[in-house]
Amino acid sequence: MWVYSLNRFFSCAIQKMATTGVQKPNKEYSMLAKKEKPRQVRQSNIDSAKALGDAIRTSLGPRGMDKMIIGQAKQVTISNDGATILKEMKATHPVAQMLSNMSQSQDIEAGDGTTTVVIYAASLLHAAENLLEKDVHPTKISEGFKVATDLAMKILTDMATPVNLDDREALIKNATTALSSKVVSQNAGLLAPLSVDAVLKIVDADSDSTVDLKKIRVVKKLGGTIEDTELITDGIVLNQKASHSGGSPITSIKDARIGMIQFCLSPPKTDMENNIVVSDYTQMDRVLRDQRMYILNLCKGIQKTGCNVLLIQKAVLRDSTTEQSL
Repeated sequence: MWVYSLNRFFSCAIQKMATTGVQKPNKEYSMLAKKEKPRQVRQSNIDSAKALGDAIRTSLGPRGMDKMIIGQAKQVTISNDGATILKEMKATHPVAQMLSNMSQSQDIEAGDGTTTVVIYAASLLHAAENLLEKDVHPTKISEGFKVATDLAMKILTDMATPVNLDDREALIKNATTALSSKVVSQNAGLLAPLSVDAVLKIVDADSDSTVDLKKIRVVKKLGGTIEDTELITDGIVLNQKASHSGGSPITSIKDARIGMIQFCLSPPKTDMENNIVVSDYTQMDRVLRDQRMYILNLCKGIQKTGCNVLLIQKAVLRDSTTEQSL
């Protein structure tokens, strides 16, 4: 009797739960869900920005710590530069990607402050979160940020000190300050003047508002120390080995006459595919002799110009660099 009653009770309870589970949500619940979804999206965006700001906050300033990032290909990157850290992190959240792009833009426009700008953005969103919890409308918060932006721009403009590009010592002090939080801060005395001289060499004070760093090429070589760094302003540096098949390697040439060509020192190739039938060794010798004469005539033409340093855009074939051509 008791077993039957319990079975009947549980059967009724299960039927009631199943019936309740298939019922459609009422209108009030549906409206509440619609209101909660935008709030959840905003909270997710704010949490992502706060997490990104906390991740790079400890790398800010001269006492900031370096971050070691291991990429997918197991390459190791050690840096305390915000733009570099965010670039190597490869964040997938849309807000994190926006902050990463903002840091990259800061690096292009100002060259510094890549960590600070992300921390500021995360802090502002955290403040907006507190206002949202007090039921302040997002539009009012946005308008308040615009007013604060105008006020901050006015204050910064009043505080700003004009920089004279002719004052090299002041520029070196600014560069030294920017290097104080970098890994090479102990070499700021060498790198700061070198950086200032490189920028002054390419900038036009009358027309340029920013510096195009692509005009400055940094050539890295393994070995040595940072003290071996030097600035080359009169000339160029090519990370390429010189060909010296015709004799001992030449390391220095004074009063060089430099020539530049965009073709190979080799016989030309036809546009169409063709075959040469050689019936005996004399014909083969003639083909090789004609190729050597063609290359020799090219070298004689270059020699007539008085050129003693030749830069070739295309490849120099091994068969072409004979003793006669060199």
